[in-house]
Amino acid sequence: MSKTVIIGGVAGGASCAARLRRLDESADIVLLEKGPYISYANCGLPYHVGDVIKSRNALLLQTPEAMNKKFRIDVRVQNEVLSINRDKKTVSVKRLETGEIYEETYDVLVLSTGSSPLRPPIPGIKSSKIQTLWTVPDADRIRSLIKENHIKSAAVIGGGFIGLEMSENLHSAGLEVSLIEALDQVMAPLDFEMAQLLHENIRQNGVKLFLSDAVASFNENERQVTVNLKSGKTVTADLVILSIGVRPNSTLAKASGLALDGRGAVIVDDTLRTTDPSIYAVGDVIEVEDFISKERTAVPLAGPANKQGRIAADNIAGITDRYTGTQGTSVAKVFDLTAASTGASEKTLVKRGMRKGRDYESLIITQNSHAGYYPGAVPLTLKMLFSKDGKKIYGAQIVGREGVDKRIDTLAVSIRLGAGVTDLKNLELAYAPPYSSAKDPVNMAGFTAENIMNGLASFSGWDVERRHPDAVLLDVREDAELMAFTLPNAVHIPLGELRGRLNELDPEKEIITFCAIGVRAYNAARILMQHGFKNVKIYPSGTRFYQSTHPDTEMSGPMPADNVADSGVADTANAPVSSMRIDCSGMQCPG
Repeated sequence: MSKTVIIGGVAGGASCAARLRRLDESADIVLLEKGPYISYANCGLPYHVGDVIKSRNALLLQTPEAMNKKFRIDVRVQNEVLSINRDKKTVSVKRLETGEIYEETYDVLVLSTGSSPLRPPIPGIKSSKIQTLWTVPDADRIRSLIKENHIKSAAVIGGGFIGLEMSENLHSAGLEVSLIEALDQVMAPLDFEMAQLLHENIRQNGVKLFLSDAVASFNENERQVTVNLKSGKTVTADLVILSIGVRPNSTLAKASGLALDGRGAVIVDDTLRTTDPSIYAVGDVIEVEDFISKERTAVPLAGPANKQGRIAADNIAGITDRYTGTQGTSVAKVFDLTAASTGASEKTLVKRGMRKGRDYESLIITQNSHAGYYPGAVPLTLKMLFSKDGKKIYGAQIVGREGVDKRIDTLAVSIRLGAGVTDLKNLELAYAPPYSSAKDPVNMAGFTAENIMNGLASFSGWDVERRHPDAVLLDVREDAELMAFTLPNAVHIPLGELRGRLNELDPEKEIITFCAIGVRAYNAARILMQHGFKNVKIYPSGTRFYQSTHPDTEMSGPMPADNVADSGVADTANAPVSSMRIDCSGMQCPG
């Protein structure tokens, strides 16, 4: 009878133990966990802090007692492994409740030690008012601090998944929130222009957003912590949440002589074996192969960790199984929006030495979440990166209010199965007005990519001022639309008048067409290209995307109510007000 010892539970370790029991009823399986819980929903912790998930027990997916009863696994919580003795095939274990140290033998060892939040040596970081969120006890501690100390404000350091989710949930709990990020954007897997959609919505929700500004030091007084930023700005809050990244918990592996990469992650092969054939490793502690580039990387996500636990169990039980790489598919709720990505971003392609127009193409389109004539349709913005010949999709990103998750999953599956952009065009996807359109946004991405490859369409960069400083900006929206937003320095010719006013444009100049979301701009570009205009481009996703990526652009149209007092206009606060309900569900453009 073979004996397998698994160090660490949660995603990788618990799934490995359960799968191994299902494959081998006779196996001796021991699961050692340093903490008090073996399997919990760490992705749900921010929502418990914000009281969206009210029941703490809802986060506990499996208890030691239930796992022993269901799977006959020897589960030992609060048992910390101190060392691995590879020569003797034993591990030294400390019972934290008693301090007793004992030896446990193994035939096969599985490392599922996960990762831990970074706490860099910033002056003042040891304050008890500066917390991290990674485990159930962390969530308990933060909830207690908020309740017992009557916390009114919080500063969240880091704009990754946990930082964004904590910002939203603390704000929902009634706290005044500041979000501080050293990079120029939140959510690093997204490209900058896509992250701008999140920046806009974060600010609209009343969260103070500090970008391109790192923490220099912390100063604590009796009540609050002052966060001193490298720009010289300061942020004062009752509570600070650190969410600036994680590091693999590979101390045990390193001490036992297992090979690590430069980031400290355990090196494994595609069967998840380490450099010791008797030891496997899964989850956040390991390096994996990037599915797109085939380079080695680390991707700390729950989905891959669960799959790796299952694959390790298969190989331990004698069923050959291989991990084929991680493409980093992820999704997050960020206030009113959902942001998702899969595969490589454009900045990643550029870092790998690839150049747009030579090695890859990109597109950005805006489509409705479902048929525009059915109530409740809202726009989603989709970016896709693909090879020049269209045979390979490198990655995709989507930001929107509804329908984001199913579209990113469709694109993730397409990438995993080796589909090209033509395959997206041919996908037959479920359609009914409440759920989608006859041409789904994924189909539309395929159509648009095909147009690019066939020379029927060309997109400008989102930052036209930098990339196209001499271009003529042609706004083909209707006159009434300019009341809401006027595109700076643009020539305005409504689409319906364009054919009759071509003489107003110089066919030798670069022309970039604009509309609300890009559909009319494409039609305008086709008219121009077929009338001898040699250099015509379409602005991606129209003026709405322009506004999101140019937050300092002034709005035109009616003056906002809160500016009336400074305008010389009479105070109308007590004037009679009438209202009407307008049904815009049949409008073709969300603009």
